[in-house]
Amino acid sequence: MRKHSYFASRFREGWPEPAEIERYFLAPPGKRWFFETRNDSGGLTAEGVDGTGHFGPADRRRITVYLDMWGHPELGVQFTWRKSGGGHSETFYSMGDLSRLGEHVRNLHDTLLPVGLFIPYQDAWEAVKEFIETDGERPKGIAWVEENALPAGTFPAP
Repeated sequence: MRKHSYFASRFREGWPEPAEIERYFLAPPGKRWFFETRNDSGGLTAEGVDGTGHFGPADRRRITVYLDMWGHPELGVQFTWRKSGGGHSETFYSMGDLSRLGEHVRNLHDTLLPVGLFIPYQDAWEAVKEFIETDGERPKGIAWVEENALPAGTFPAP
């Protein structure tokens, strides 16, 4: 399995040790997430999960898992967990207050994100640790909503 990450505006092979990134989630407000780099997104990727690491990168049987994340100073973190390849095409979002799906905030890349999919930083931290510890399994410690269960307009066009 090949792991890589994009965190705090840095690409790297492998995943960071939890101690390296804990402060981004648990530091006092204004000092957490990626605001020192002016980037509010990050991600962890694992290629070749579920015993498919022997297939080449272009082979459709190779399974890849992604945990994409966007931080917001007040709202917390929004996750997208995706699993593709090997017959999988799954996308789930962290489930916050779904009554707020019609409200949106702009991230630092000017993309509109639904407020209802953000979860508190503490919960997000636990989910990231679980993702790392389970080699990319969708964390069970938070609630998720399947992409196809979201109403139209949840992610409006820019």
